Amino acid sequence: MPGESLRLWDPLVRLFHLSIAGVFIANYFVNEAGDDWHVWLGYYAMAWLLVRWVWGFVGPRSARWSDFWPSPARLSAHVRRVFDGRGLHRLGHSPIGALVMLLMMSALLTLGISGFLMQEVDALWGADWPLQVHETAANVLLALVGVHVLAAVYESIQVKDNLPLSMLTGRRKRLPDDRAQ
Repeated sequence: MPGESLRLWDPLVRLFHLSIAGVFIANYFVNEAGDDWHVWLGYYAMAWLLVRWVWGFVGPRSARWSDFWPSPARLSAHVRRVFDGRGLHRLGHSPIGALVMLLMMSALLTLGISGFLMQEVDALWGADWPLQVHETAANVLLALVGVHVLAAVYESIQVKDNLPLSMLTGRRKRLPDDRAQ
């Protein structure tokens, strides 16, 4: 029935989202680069990234890469809808949302690898490029987070469904025609 909600986001996806958001806020704004908390939270984020990658193959439908992979056809159709002022109310990630999510995950992976290189590889001790890569990836991720938040608010208005709340509760409104897209 339209107006009713259904369970969409499973607990693992929601915990991944909240954990990564918390780690990013802590490491970007609170912890000083190189201190123990910064390093351990970075390892924690990399472990979550690995879990989420695997979950994309074995998790429920809304968590699977195949459900929301941003193919060129999906992206162009979604972009047309956005520019026409029509929202794309689908269960799961929108194609543009999926692209931004994948870019954020790539920036996060770059942060993890560059952080590991700076911290653990003695041959790179004192080299500037790992730090430059790390800082650039952090700033790119911050920009992508901003795009992610603004897009979630914009899409929420377009489709008349509180998308940030759905990530907290795991529930979404049913589609108007009661079918999953």
